[in-house]
Amino acid sequence: MPARINFRSVMKIGPVQIGTYRNHRGLTKDAAVCTADSCGWSSDYTSSTAAQLAARTHRCRVS
Repeated sequence: MPARINFRSVMKIGPVQIGTYRNHRGLTKDAAVCTADSCGWSSDYTSSTAAQLAARTHRCRVS
């Protein structure tokens, strides 16, 4: 069974949500996830600055 991930420091930039979490090794990571319907884009980053930059430059390809 996968471990439950608890996000903290959640923010939203446009349709993208960014959250900070600890992975299974105890390292702090940042996830950026697009909340638009049928987009499906998400990515993990090692810093919140990188996740914020990705959120600001993300363009949904869903029309």
